[in-house]
Amino acid sequence: MTGITPSQTVGPYFGILLRARAECRQVKDGACGTRIVLEGRVLDGAGVGINDALIETWQADANGRYQHAEDCRPGTADPNFSGFGWAHTGKDGEFHLQTIKPGPVPAPGRGVQAPHILVSVMGRGILTRFITRIYFEDEPANSGDPILTLVPEARRHTLIARRARDGVYAFDIVMQGPHETVFFDV
Repeated sequence: MTGITPSQTVGPYFGILLRARAECRQVKDGACGTRIVLEGRVLDGAGVGINDALIETWQADANGRYQHAEDCRPGTADPNFSGFGWAHTGKDGEFHLQTIKPGPVPAPGRGVQAPHILVSVMGRGILTRFITRIYFEDEPANSGDPILTLVPEARRHTLIARRARDGVYAFDIVMQGPHETVFFDV
């Protein structure tokens, strides 16, 4: 081999994949907790909506339990809540997710993490997932969250969902530029 293979983008087929994917329903009737809607937009560096992105989420249930075999704490996760969700962005980059407000979960080592939702963003031209978190502005536990406090204070607002109206939180994901959402290298 005389050179390095150049990187390639996902190409035009990503949008086709999105249109064929069914809508996600992670909250079944009978799920415990406060039902909420997350709505927002995925934006490029110029503030233009990205119309073919895929948002995937992973979160604990209202009691802070994950629907996963490795969550081996006593008790069981809510069987009416999967913890995994996804949304496709619309023509202006808009998305909405119907979920529940998660409970606090154990922190690495000791302590507790504030209620949050893990987010993965994929799209045409993106070779790897962008990973971030959504915290809620009305959570007092944010001030002591061991992950959120690692983020420089001037950038933490990019991880905070704002209450838009009763039961609805607004959260935009900015992929690049001066207002870029904080993404984690995991």
